[in-house]
Amino acid sequence: MPVYVSLLRGVNVGGHNKIKMDALRELYRKMGFHDPRTYVQSGNVVFRADQKNLKAAVIEDAIERAFGFRAGVVLRTAAELRKITKSNPFAAREDINPALLLVSFLAEAPAKPGLDALAALPIGPEEMHIAGREIFIYFPNGMGRSKFPWASIDKILKTTATGRNLRTVTMLLQMAEEMEASLQ
Repeated sequence: MPVYVSLLRGVNVGGHNKIKMDALRELYRKMGFHDPRTYVQSGNVVFRADQKNLKAAVIEDAIERAFGFRAGVVLRTAAELRKITKSNPFAAREDINPALLLVSFLAEAPAKPGLDALAALPIGPEEMHIAGREIFIYFPNGMGRSKFPWASIDKILKTTATGRNLRTVTMLLQMAEEMEASLQ
């Protein structure tokens, strides 16, 4: 039974699209998912599912019916999340603060025109690496002070995107691996 991590876009940010995490876990249970666990208030859910090729639209539709708004959802399996953390292009650098490294998860691999538009953006002190359906962006001075339009990546690439800092990604992977281990 695969373990998934779902990452909701734009939930509980700035007082908009509010979902209580206990209500979100209950929704996942009602959808037939097993042992849903949330991490922080931004819509990170680790769960098991009978489906091997689960589609994000199933969760997006259920959220819309239950909470009255449509939240973008990006799904990764535990194996995919493990691969993402291992392929971190900043991993060997000791000067990287994990709280300032954003992993932007994309629903679909971006097309060349979007990648070209992204590459043309002015980057100040930030560093960006594109790796398939993930974009790693390091914000040495913090995201709040940056002029890099990271919140617009989904519009530029024409796919749902949602970002998590490396600390959150690492915690979600740990939760997913614990869930996998409990199945053995």
